[in-house]
Amino acid sequence: MKDIYFRSKQLAIFIIVNNSTIRATAKEFGMAKSTVHYDVSYRLKKIDYALFLQVQKVLKVNFEEKHIRGGLSTKSKYELLKNKTKSH
Repeated sequence: MKDIYFRSKQLAIFIIVNNSTIRATAKEFGMAKSTVHYDVSYRLKKIDYALFLQVQKVLKVNFEEKHIRGGLSTKSKYELLKNKTKSH
């Protein structure tokens, strides 16, 4: 059980220091997104409440910006497709 507590804190610190998303954190640690989310949203709350609050601030900002990143990604995808059809 000690390892899970350590892992939860390690994930939280990574998210805070790197201003990282759940998805990016999961990729960095080679874990499932749901595991990272559970560790920093539920386990961490019981382990270290102050750290939990810091992580929640970062995740809230990421959640609020999600639609913007998605729109930019879609825009760049279609610009790429448009440029490919012009070059052929």
